[in-house]
Amino acid sequence: MDPRTAPPRSTTNGDATDVFAEIDRVFALQHEYQPFIRRTTAPERVRKLQRLRAKLLERRQDLRDALHADFRKPPTEVDLTELMPVLLEIKHASKHLADWMQPKKVSTPVTLFGTSSEIRYEPKGVGLIISPWNYPINLTLGPLVGAIAAGCSAILKPSEHTPHATRLMKELLGELFDEREVAVFEGEVDVAQHLLDKPFHHIYFTGSPEVGKIVMRAAAEHLASVTLELGGKSPTIVDETADIDDAARKITYGKFANKGQTCIAPDYVYVHERVHDAFVEALQDNIHDFYGPDAEARASSKDYARIIHEKHHRRLEALYAEALEQGARSPVGQTQRSAPRFIDPTVLTDVPAEARIMQEEIFGPLLPVLPYQSLDDALDAINAKPRPLALYIFSEDEATIERVLNHTTAGGTSVNDTLLHYMHPELPFGGVNTSGIGKGYGYYGFLAFSNERPVLRQKLKRSPFQQFYPPYTKVTQKLVNLLVRYF
Repeated sequence: MDPRTAPPRSTTNGDATDVFAEIDRVFALQHEYQPFIRRTTAPERVRKLQRLRAKLLERRQDLRDALHADFRKPPTEVDLTELMPVLLEIKHASKHLADWMQPKKVSTPVTLFGTSSEIRYEPKGVGLIISPWNYPINLTLGPLVGAIAAGCSAILKPSEHTPHATRLMKELLGELFDEREVAVFEGEVDVAQHLLDKPFHHIYFTGSPEVGKIVMRAAAEHLASVTLELGGKSPTIVDETADIDDAARKITYGKFANKGQTCIAPDYVYVHERVHDAFVEALQDNIHDFYGPDAEARASSKDYARIIHEKHHRRLEALYAEALEQGARSPVGQTQRSAPRFIDPTVLTDVPAEARIMQEEIFGPLLPVLPYQSLDDALDAINAKPRPLALYIFSEDEATIERVLNHTTAGGTSVNDTLLHYMHPELPFGGVNTSGIGKGYGYYGFLAFSNERPVLRQKLKRSPFQQFYPPYTKVTQKLVNLLVRYF
């Protein structure tokens, strides 16, 4: 039967055996159907993206309700950090896709006189997208936009920790796409592992470095390419020339939005000792402005999300308690529970370098603030840790900004702001080494799911390069010697 005319079937829930069988069936269908998807034109792919856009806008309130049910995410944050980035991805891809898909001509070196060359962009094939719980809509559908733009089919495995968001995505994508193009599977680790056992052509994973290693090992079994968006301790530097009120306000938002459960949130802050106390005080003022004057008010705030689950909540409480036991102070915030899965926006000072909170990615509303005297000391401490997903600089001194940029490595950086580099459609997003491999979003998301295929066309029957064919004579060697000197 022609897979283009076969009746569509939907994936079903059931026990593990049933789910594994469904994965095998859908995976085979997507492989069978891939040759037809790869031949779709730019307008056909754009129409798919526009249908997704319309469906997201139609179900906007449902998206808000689902994320509120999962971890009480504020509706405005859903719009800003879940819906808008995907809509921006769709708009940007729709505008530029025809150009992205065009073969790119390249120049011809003199040694290949008589040829012409180009780079063609072809879909890698069947993709697997494994997404996390902290931004479940954004980090699932954003990569999907890249897969659709590139002409790939995709199987999606969202997090089991956001069941309402996962169920909604399964429903709305099922209304838009045949499972031979896009399919969603719910489940826990065993489902993810069964998917990783399949020979996908590309795997796009967002999550922790520890799980990223598992994904990369599984991909290696099939020599599948990977895009890994991981995490790490993203540092922030605030020097003595920075506008302290402005820096504190932006860092407060970047850290405590989504309850601090953001992979590019400021993880810790190095502040010049001259402005350290003023900065801590400004953080406190902004926390009060954003979420309320005390813990009870903040616990009832509609603008402050919840920790995703009890296990993560206990981990954060332990990080906080251990830091206090080792001499840290908490001038702003408190962690006692006044509501389920609630942790107050908390600032920590005098944090020992050996404290666990300074070794692990925090991924929650705890912010260590550390004074520094010499910028070199701050840079040395940052560079002693694995390379982060993001690094932030607040300074009015251009020389300092350039010094930080030239003496550190990070997946991305915003200067005098937080998070915003992620929102720029022309910038790649991703990590470096332990914080990620490969880039995504916008054109780079299209590239992640595309094979850049070089094509050379020979126009001459007897090309000049044939002079270098065997048998190798003295004349051949003289010509080679000339070329070696030329190069």
